[in-house]
Amino acid sequence: MANQVADHLEPWRHLHGKVVMVTGASSGLGREFCLDLAKAGCRIVAAARRIDRLQSVCDEINQLTVTAPSSSSSSSSVNGPGSSRAVAVELDISADGPAIEKSVNKAWDAFGRIDALVNNAGVRGNVSSSLELSEEEWNNVFKTNLTGSWLVSKYVSIRMRDADQGGSIINVSSIAGLHRGYLPGAVAYNCSKAGVNTLAKVMAMELGVHKIRVNAISPGLFRSEITEGLMKKDWLHNVAMKTVPLRTFGTSDPALTSLVRYLVHDSSEYVSGNVYIVDAGATLPGKLQKHTGGAIPLGSNTKRMPKNYLGLPTTDVDSEMDQGRFASPSSMPLKISKHALQLTIPD
Repeated sequence: MANQVADHLEPWRHLHGKVVMVTGASSGLGREFCLDLAKAGCRIVAAARRIDRLQSVCDEINQLTVTAPSSSSSSSSVNGPGSSRAVAVELDISADGPAIEKSVNKAWDAFGRIDALVNNAGVRGNVSSSLELSEEEWNNVFKTNLTGSWLVSKYVSIRMRDADQGGSIINVSSIAGLHRGYLPGAVAYNCSKAGVNTLAKVMAMELGVHKIRVNAISPGLFRSEITEGLMKKDWLHNVAMKTVPLRTFGTSDPALTSLVRYLVHDSSEYVSGNVYIVDAGATLPGKLQKHTGGAIPLGSNTKRMPKNYLGLPTTDVDSEMDQGRFASPSSMPLKISKHALQLTIPD
């Protein structure tokens, strides 16, 4: 009875029959999305550069046993170990158009369709002020985060349009692309993620006629394998307790995975052109912002940290959680110098 009620209230718990392509699928959020969607019954096209890691994800998915819901016409079928429910496709999100189109076509042909695309791949880039950032680094971040997301969306949408099937495009963005979420030292990242949000809105306007809906998700900081070391820092806990309304940092499952499920499911067929903010309220305007203009004054309790103080990889294209999704400027007031970042935690 409880399961029947849950199925009625949350129909996106079951996604049997859906084919989902996930970029940046070899680790981090992308890997989590693949596993969660597979458990919901989706067939997965896992795309990234590192084919060995992709194959590991696919092997894990193909060993899952997933039973269709009782209300499904295929309720008697069980996807057991050994069945091919996930395939790996090599994709360099920073490649040129023809190479990306080739990878998309291979992804489409794997199961004969793609019902939803999760644009998760991206790169944070180096921590540099706008005066120190090189043109090469700027172009690399934009090529990966914005141009790459557009090209994958473009070629998947063309196949959806030609098949007259509709579909869902989900751009994984960041609060760094939002007002009150800008991060000092990440000008290219901020701008590229703001562009990803705009990309979702414009494509939603254009593709609605083809029943293709496009939305973006802007996460804050989440506990994950990549942020494990960061989450153990006492100063981060102090920041959360004083500046994040919900006083905590969540886990991507279920906070993000459930939202992705919803946007894949047909119950979101009337939802397009939105940017979903999932950040425990970190980017809300509040007392600190009003009194300090969005930053907390530096004081005697400033802690100096090296440029890689986050303890996160900064050039891993296949992981979204290394892209500076740690908090808003109000949550992590940073002062940039040539050799270090300064962080102030209010008493």
